[in-house]
Amino acid sequence: MQDKTMDSQRGQDLTQIIQKLPKEELLYDLAEFFKIFGDSSRIRILSLLREDKFCVNEIAQLLQLSPSAISHQLRILRQARLVRYQKIGKEVFYSLDDDHIEKILDQGLEHIKEM
Repeated sequence: MQDKTMDSQRGQDLTQIIQKLPKEELLYDLAEFFKIFGDSSRIRILSLLREDKFCVNEIAQLLQLSPSAISHQLRILRQARLVRYQKIGKEVFYSLDDDHIEKILDQGLEHIKEM
């Protein structure tokens, strides 16, 4: 009898846990968000933008990549709202969209260093 009571309680606990999980659509969006971090060029760009705002040519020079490759990666980062841009005169400067991005990078680096 006690085993049945424990099984019943465990079932209730599991049901409560399932109800606390984020909705499937939100989990899908989160997975898509983390895919953005799966490219080392994008991680390098984000790491650079932690330091200051830069234009495409500066990023290309600093990371030794072509301006077209940088523009392509920045477009993906902009669409994911990880970076923003500001036009100053004829130049467009890119920076991290907000401090959440820096925190995500910090947490990822901290995790990798602990491995």
